[in-house]
Amino acid sequence: MLARPAIRHRPTGATAIKTTALTLLAIAVVAALSLWFVSAAILPEMLREAPVSSPRQALLSSGVQIGFVIGALTSAVLGLADRIHPSRLFAACAALAALVNASLLVLPIGGIAAIAARMATGALLAGVYPVGMKIAVGWGVRDRGFLVGLLVGAVTLGSAAPYLISFAGGANWRATVVTASLAALAAAGLALLVRLGPHHANATRFDPSVVASAWTNRGIRLAYAGYLGHMWELYAMWTWAVTAMAASFALTLDGGDALAWARIVTFAAIAAGGCACIGAGWIADRIGKENVAIAALATSGSCAIAAALSFGGAPLLVGAIFLLWGFSIIPDSAQFSALVADHAPPEQAGSLMTLQTALGFTLSFLTVQATPMLAEALGWPVMLALLALGPAFGLVAMLRLRKMSAQTRSTPAGGGN
Repeated sequence: MLARPAIRHRPTGATAIKTTALTLLAIAVVAALSLWFVSAAILPEMLREAPVSSPRQALLSSGVQIGFVIGALTSAVLGLADRIHPSRLFAACAALAALVNASLLVLPIGGIAAIAARMATGALLAGVYPVGMKIAVGWGVRDRGFLVGLLVGAVTLGSAAPYLISFAGGANWRATVVTASLAALAAAGLALLVRLGPHHANATRFDPSVVASAWTNRGIRLAYAGYLGHMWELYAMWTWAVTAMAASFALTLDGGDALAWARIVTFAAIAAGGCACIGAGWIADRIGKENVAIAALATSGSCAIAAALSFGGAPLLVGAIFLLWGFSIIPDSAQFSALVADHAPPEQAGSLMTLQTALGFTLSFLTVQATPMLAEALGWPVMLALLALGPAFGLVAMLRLRKMSAQTRSTPAGGGN
């Protein structure tokens, strides 16, 4: 009887565990991050029930960002992402954020308590997004760009989710709050099922040098610089794209049509960017993270200039530029985080990525608040052009990091900070 040829099986064990963990993690991040733009999505409906001053409207929308910065900085200083089991930290923060978000149902609309609740939600989400990245990078080294890209794509889709939820809920803003809170609770349950990867490492105690290494380690410093340039434009574009496009479209279209088309293009641009993150991560693992970041920064910066030059032009042209801008503005985000993980000791990666995120969101909060004021004073074309300064700064940092990495690879015994 002839022996049967050996059958080569795919490595279903480890691969299946990794795939399951990352799938659960991505779904959990999408669900939890649906809390981020809840206020922005439901604000028009809330204003129909109660008057809210302009400053408080702004705080309701940006309160999550303020809280996120505070939470992320606290987490980085205490090293929470490296000292506490990340799946449990993710689950606890997502569950608490869901409950705090649900408090909007009973708090006075636009009151101090509601603003505080949004800030608390942001602080708790600092235990979700950066911690999710910590979990993701623990599942690989060679494919780290793809892993973090997957997470950033999930964050992007989750951030856009409230707009879809509010669209489905119509004028009932409370349904949006409840749905987002239930999604975050589900995220907490999913997070507890996420296993940690073989490259995960915990720090046994807080080491103050973690914060110092963000400056003393040249690779980490340049990755931070690239990320800050990226964050200069990202949230300002996401937040004010509708307003800027509507102002441009209104010069050639009816006011109502201008706003409607601006909303459609903005949603499509953000969604396209979320999908682009995954593909960019796959490419980055093959041609280099620095190269993907350079391409994205150059493209998004060029789009900012093009948007300024085409302002008031044909809506089809302006819309196409904003679509390309949205597609190119986010894929590099994951690469900056992955580059920090590449240059950091494994037991410090979580804290360093959390600190990176906190600094980036601090800068983006300032640009988001300054954008409408500068647009009013200087005009939208000038304001859009100013957003290109961030990508230009980040581009210089990435070119230097690419050169440093090439020199390190050509000198095996070399490297350094």
